[in-house]
Amino acid sequence: MCKVVEEKGSGGGGGEEKERRRRRWWVIGMGVKVVVCDNEKEKPKGNVGFSNGGMSSSSSRTKMKTWMVRATTSILLWTCLVQLTTLSEVWGPRVLKGWPSCFTQETALDLKLASSVPARVLPPKRVYKNNGYLMVSCNGGLNQMRSAICDMVAIARYLNVTLIVPELDKTSFWADPRHVIVIISCMLEFQDIFDVDHFISSLRDEVRILKELPPRLKKRVEAGKVYTMAPVSWSDISYYHNQILPLIQKYKVLHLNRTDARLANNGQPLEIQRLRCRVNFSGLRFTPQIEELGRRVVKLLRQNGHFLVLHLRYEMDMLAFSGCTQGCNSEEVEDLTRMRYAYPWWKEKIINSDLKRKDGLCPLTPEETTLALRALDIDPSYQIYIAAGEIYGGERRMAGLAEAYPKLVRKETLLNPADLRFFQNHSSQMAALDYLVSLESDIFVPTYDGNMAKVVEGHRSAEVDICTLIEWRSRGSNLYLGYKMTVLLDRRLLVDLIDKYTSGSLSWDEFSDAVKQTHAHRIGKSTKRLVIPDRPKEEDYFYSNPQECFLPEEPLNSM
Repeated sequence: MCKVVEEKGSGGGGGEEKERRRRRWWVIGMGVKVVVCDNEKEKPKGNVGFSNGGMSSSSSRTKMKTWMVRATTSILLWTCLVQLTTLSEVWGPRVLKGWPSCFTQETALDLKLASSVPARVLPPKRVYKNNGYLMVSCNGGLNQMRSAICDMVAIARYLNVTLIVPELDKTSFWADPRHVIVIISCMLEFQDIFDVDHFISSLRDEVRILKELPPRLKKRVEAGKVYTMAPVSWSDISYYHNQILPLIQKYKVLHLNRTDARLANNGQPLEIQRLRCRVNFSGLRFTPQIEELGRRVVKLLRQNGHFLVLHLRYEMDMLAFSGCTQGCNSEEVEDLTRMRYAYPWWKEKIINSDLKRKDGLCPLTPEETTLALRALDIDPSYQIYIAAGEIYGGERRMAGLAEAYPKLVRKETLLNPADLRFFQNHSSQMAALDYLVSLESDIFVPTYDGNMAKVVEGHRSAEVDICTLIEWRSRGSNLYLGYKMTVLLDRRLLVDLIDKYTSGSLSWDEFSDAVKQTHAHRIGKSTKRLVIPDRPKEEDYFYSNPQECFLPEEPLNSM
């Protein structure tokens, strides 16, 4: 029978009492009560004196107790350390990112979702015999370059070559007070726009991508010893196998200096089409800074209800390129003409603006856009987010739209100037921000079928919430059931109706009914892509309607 030893006043006991006190105080110092047995306490007094054997037994028990206390303490310390490490992994990144210290329902939901998402596992690297290295310099705007990158990845995969991270083109225009147009051209770094590490790792099971050439080949390129060419536009994949691959094998490195529309929309192997989609929807992700700012803009918009993104392509470079001057004064027409002649790559110089507008080849003006939105009964309480650069003509041209839709916003009005300081004078990064907001909008309305309008249209078709995806899988239905509304304005018919309304030939009700009827089937639903043999510029763009991407998967075959 054991019991706790209580402290008592001094008394007999000799060496045994001293030894007991010494052990008790040492153990109490460790925060443990001393427990001894009655048979030890009630030993005959004749055994109070210590013999050699008694001292040895007592010393062994003391060492054993000391060892047990130390082992228990070590286990407790290690347990605390493991718990602290686990907590730091959960909360540490949030603290570093400046998350609020209060625990709200929103942060609770974030943690729940974060814990339910498995850790990302990189796909295994694809092993293949490398036929050489492909360098590409993309040209055009952000979304034209985006499509080109998708094409180049698919081509590199098919040819079994190593792709070097593409260079991005940035051409900007600037007019000084003397109306002198200055064209500034330079190469953007890929990592200024896209998450380069994600791009490389997420596609490594398809193609090998390097940030730069191996040192020996890099020196050759820097010395100017590289074969450079522009591939033929709208080419079939067989062209790259028969014409481009032999050049890569001969020179080891090939540089393609033009990438816009270099792969045909149609007639390509299914695995090629699917890989183009995979790069676009998954492999190309904007930098964390751009992604975070995009989420912030969407959150601010969502707090105030529904929002429509209006891709109002009424900017100076677009008007100069197209030659469309509807609503511009004589001075503005001169400025636009001067820019068109200053840009040598724009081959069309003499343009009949009125004729081009009637053919539906001009971007809608802010005034025409206002009439179209009103005729479609877009709720005036909707927020209208302008996804564009500086509107040509400024507030004068935007007055009618602002009056009809008072909740007119831009990224510059939603965010503080400090939030955009890294994006100023970088049109591609600003366009990337608009791209993210456009994807998340309730309604997307482009006023011109440029590259952004087309790519966003196709990307929105692929953005499906999990509930719709489950329903699609259970029914075996087409993935396009999850489309988000994209209103594709028929500019040719629309400008004709607008002219009739403004001339008094149509009443407002007649005009509105005609607009609604015209666009009843132009809201981004799945349709079969229009194919026009030998006229690729006139057929439907692959990235606006990538219908092959939602068919059952098949393995990709190399050449």
